[in-house]
Amino acid sequence: MRYLSEYIKRDLERKMVFLGGPRQCGKTTLARSLLHAFPNHQGHYYNWDLDADKSTLKASAFPAGNSFIILDEIHKFHRWKSWIKGLFDTFHPNLRFLLTGSARMDIYRRGGDSLLGRYHNWRLHPFSWDEFPAEVPAGNVTQRLLTVGGFPEPFLHGNETEARR
Repeated sequence: MRYLSEYIKRDLERKMVFLGGPRQCGKTTLARSLLHAFPNHQGHYYNWDLDADKSTLKASAFPAGNSFIILDEIHKFHRWKSWIKGLFDTFHPNLRFLLTGSARMDIYRRGGDSLLGRYHNWRLHPFSWDEFPAEVPAGNVTQRLLTVGGFPEPFLHGNETEARR
């Protein structure tokens, strides 16, 4: 589990959560790891970049009952703010929403419906010293952070050559 997991779970009890951060820092992996965080809610993952998911989302065809919905890259949907505001206002707390995106999910500059008071915003960063996974020997952590940084893929899989390209 990443350092934000418990904070996100707590915040989802009351509001939507927006999870941003640089590309490849583990946002989708973190979000998917939370799919079973709410025992009374069925977890569902949707990616705006997939045509089948895009069709489901445009139709707002979510499963009936209590669900935890992850919307990955939803900021690419032109009217995402007013769309998610309507869903949240109508279905919360039966539907809990976690939205992810690598681009900055800037909700103030472009106008439209205000989401103020309806969400918590978190920014995920690459692995830090305190967060390194157990499978990485402690003696290697400093060297790995200095050579490949804390982005999960090269950090965990030893791709120093790939990370330098």
